[in-house]
Amino acid sequence: MHAFNLQPKTLSLAERLADLAVDALIDEADLSPKPALVDRRGNGAHTDLHLGLMHASALSLWPAFKAMADAAIEFGEIGMPLREAVGRIGREGEQAMLDTTGGVNTHRGAIWALGLLVTAAALDPESTAASSVSIRAARLALLDDRYAPRPLSHGAQVAQRYGARGAREEAQLGFPAVLQRALPQLKCSRAAGHGEQNARLDALLAIMTNLADTCVLYRAGEQGLHTMQLGAQAVLDAGGSASLAGRRRLHELDQQLIALNASPGGAADLLAACLFIDRIESGDGLIQGVF
Repeated sequence: MHAFNLQPKTLSLAERLADLAVDALIDEADLSPKPALVDRRGNGAHTDLHLGLMHASALSLWPAFKAMADAAIEFGEIGMPLREAVGRIGREGEQAMLDTTGGVNTHRGAIWALGLLVTAAALDPESTAASSVSIRAARLALLDDRYAPRPLSHGAQVAQRYGARGAREEAQLGFPAVLQRALPQLKCSRAAGHGEQNARLDALLAIMTNLADTCVLYRAGEQGLHTMQLGAQAVLDAGGSASLAGRRRLHELDQQLIALNASPGGAADLLAACLFIDRIESGDGLIQGVF
């Protein structure tokens, strides 16, 4: 067949949602300059991560996200059968990620957050308002997967130690860091004409101002958490990422967090969730299923 005769492929709903989830992960990884996180400049506070690995990890998760969406379409309602199917697929996706990265945990938290949101979106693709999708995701997160392994992750251990809200609780509450902070800041910065990359950086900072990031707590304790929260607020108070004063504060925060070995991975996962919700809320070809 001649190349010029090829027709654009029509994507299924599950394929489109998987594309949007992977796109969100790649966009989060590429966003620069993020404080102490892997981005286009370098590895941030990490010694075992780099941008290429983040991209490979994100791409490895496409089949899992598609399978979660397919499961939502198959079961058609929130309940234990869907919850346990999504849990199983998530664990399989995590293993695919670890196989790809040589055992490095690049996106475990993102599998949880985006997996729930992909599933929630697939359950009702005509109801894509941020609040509606997050409520469906929360209802699913509140169900206890009896097949889930019980050993506590580093994040869960830290959440217990410091009384912080971990990734599980954030989802069960309907992603307040995304709906109450990241999305409003993203839209505010866009409306102010700050440009898309600066708006996304501001959304990340808005999450960081209040989140008890268990990745930071695990790596740098309460000192690291306070440095992150106060520093992120200082950037926004100085005018945000689009201002010269804000950029100076952002550079200072980056250096402070790197010195503390504190990388806000939890905030990064929630930024990816924010970008995903923003895309489906805007329509972005979700119901039509085509590019």
